[in-house]
Amino acid sequence: MEKQFRNVIVLSGCQATLQTTGVTMIAVTGLAGLALASDPAFATIPLTCYVLGSAITTIPASLLMGAIGRRAGFQAGTAIGMLGAAVCSAAMLAANFWVLCAGMTVMGVYTAFGKYYRFAAADAAKVEFRAKAISLTLAGGIAGGIIGPEMAKRTAHLFADHVYLGSYLSLIFVCLVATLLLTRLDIPQLSEHERRESGRPLSEIMRQPVFVVAALASMLSYGIMNLFMTSTPLAMRAHEHPFNDAAFVLQWHMIGMYGPSFVTGSLIQRFGVLNIVLAGIVLLFVCILAALAGTALLNFWVALFLLGVGWNFMYVGGSALLTECHAPAERAKTQAANDFMVFATMAVSSASSGLLLNKSGWHAVNYGSLPFLLLAAAATIWLMWQRRAAGTRPAVDPVPERVISD
Repeated sequence: MEKQFRNVIVLSGCQATLQTTGVTMIAVTGLAGLALASDPAFATIPLTCYVLGSAITTIPASLLMGAIGRRAGFQAGTAIGMLGAAVCSAAMLAANFWVLCAGMTVMGVYTAFGKYYRFAAADAAKVEFRAKAISLTLAGGIAGGIIGPEMAKRTAHLFADHVYLGSYLSLIFVCLVATLLLTRLDIPQLSEHERRESGRPLSEIMRQPVFVVAALASMLSYGIMNLFMTSTPLAMRAHEHPFNDAAFVLQWHMIGMYGPSFVTGSLIQRFGVLNIVLAGIVLLFVCILAALAGTALLNFWVALFLLGVGWNFMYVGGSALLTECHAPAERAKTQAANDFMVFATMAVSSASSGLLLNKSGWHAVNYGSLPFLLLAAAATIWLMWQRRAAGTRPAVDPVPERVISD
């Protein structure tokens, strides 16, 4: 089997473990925070700490992997994940809200490393396979979307005196599985010349219209998705839906997020990356309409499923666009800047979700997303017009392809 395909299989498996931990934490942490917090408005603070942990680590994680290689960097991340899950477990044993916040911050550090799986797949792929490599790697998340909610349901009450302790303990095992999978990853490190060569200034890279739209697609898709996901278990509880219903909705949301990844790369090749990003934006508008139409289980299910599919089109599209922006020597800082902005946006949306839901209700969460969707749509249409006016097709990659050996 060709090396680029083997790497995608390994990274897709790692994405499954990453998403399993993410879904489990989303399913239980808002509720764990609600149980431990002195004020219900603080319930999503642990999730905000999780996002902040990711935001402050995106740049160091990318630079570290540029220096020591993808495999060693990813394994450092999974080791940190095991530590974070242990701290969260200790928090549930001690019933300590602030220890839970600390543990979730460490879990955020782990997640920052894992969010580079998609870029690692593209790094080791031939030019014509890069969009598919990104989407197929993300497709591994569908396994996490199925396993995560199921694991949350089965482990949440494993210890009668310490609700959710079992869920956090299970994450230690999931991170260990990822560590073992990564022993099969084979991605060449940058050459000595590429490590010495710094490339263009980051400010110049970020001024490119394609970078602006790529970053906005990733930032706003993740920000809006996180706003909904963080508040959905709490909103469903407020409307008297049981925990199992919330887990069911999150499960289908994850299927929506990662199921399309089996075909998103092919759709990008056929219809163009900007058309796929725009289709994702339209789906998010429909998601908001479904959520505003009512608070029955069907409304939550349809809205969260469409939210997942819309996120997939925008996020895979934005990630594919980003590969057009940089040379190999510029890769680490460009990817770091992009993902830092993604996690910073997620931090704001996570902090806002609890306040919006607690103070103004579920409809406020939905209405609050609309201006950002309009911004994403305007930016995407702007780049489409700019490219049509120039009469050029977007380059798949503006820099010479590195030789990928079998």
